[in-house]
Amino acid sequence: MAKWGEGDPRWIVEERADATNVNNWHWTERDVSGWSEETLRRLLLGDGVTGSEGVGVTGSEGVCRVTEVSRLEGEASINNRKGKLIFFYEWQLKASWTGTTNSGIKYKGSLEVSNLSDENDPDDLDISVSLCKDQPNTPLLDLMKKDGVQKVRKVLGEYVTLLKSEFSQGMILPTADGISPAPRPAQSPAPRPAQSPAPRPAPSSTPSCSGVRIPTCSFSLKETFLTSPDELYRTFTNQEFVQVFTHAAAVVEDRRGGKFRLLDGNVSGEFTQLVPDEKIEMRWRFKTWPSEHHATVSLDLKDRGDETELRMECRGVPAAEEERTREGWRRYYFEAIKQTFGYGARLY
Repeated sequence: MAKWGEGDPRWIVEERADATNVNNWHWTERDVSGWSEETLRRLLLGDGVTGSEGVGVTGSEGVCRVTEVSRLEGEASINNRKGKLIFFYEWQLKASWTGTTNSGIKYKGSLEVSNLSDENDPDDLDISVSLCKDQPNTPLLDLMKKDGVQKVRKVLGEYVTLLKSEFSQGMILPTADGISPAPRPAQSPAPRPAQSPAPRPAPSSTPSCSGVRIPTCSFSLKETFLTSPDELYRTFTNQEFVQVFTHAAAVVEDRRGGKFRLLDGNVSGEFTQLVPDEKIEMRWRFKTWPSEHHATVSLDLKDRGDETELRMECRGVPAAEEERTREGWRRYYFEAIKQTFGYGARLY
């Protein structure tokens, strides 16, 4: 315990000459309400400049489209507390929609969302759809209640994704050792020095481009993230999310056979299987590995209530690169994701 008058050293905020908080013991807040209002309107109504299509659905009865956002009330902000990003948003919105039957008859209605907030997933949103009082019943109402509501959920989910990717850069400041959270691996740990021969897992042999066979090995990891499986799935497969936690430009094609390239080109590969919110499989390689050699990486996501358990299996890693690869996944993926998005520890 600190002496009277000295202060508890755990609560002392150390700063450099440039006023940087070297221990991340600070609270940084950014109001993004204005940006949120603009983005929500663009996503719901469409924008010819950015290419957003807005909410529109087509069925055998005709077409329906959201035409106006008549009420949008709420706020949104991003907070950085002790190196953890916390997103707050709460919105209530009301919009008008217009339906046109195949014969050209027009109908008008409204939709309301009362609980768009950080406490609710898109699937949990209460979205009500109705016709205006003077409108007769029409099959277009059922089209909006079914397909229209799903489209609204989708674009509101896009808003949350954009919120977490657009404003995360710069919210985490350097720590005492001068290294920012989730640093890019300009220099990865050197391979372990050679040791006297010792038993190893039975190596498989994978040919490099020169035809030389190299010994390979496998390893597994398990991590727990304080988020839902769908959020964690998007963190690995959404290009904007990947760019946020790696702090660098990336290419991520979230489809089977889609390529990815991140961390300044040090990591690349392609997705071989994607089961939304459940499983990700990929061919993965580090830049310094023998040319064209890939490991097989499998990520299984399990819902554990208010957290998600991730089990990773990595097979076909060059034996000399085992420790480096294992540490790289822990540091540049798992720890970076937890530190950037606040998935690592509860705040009380």
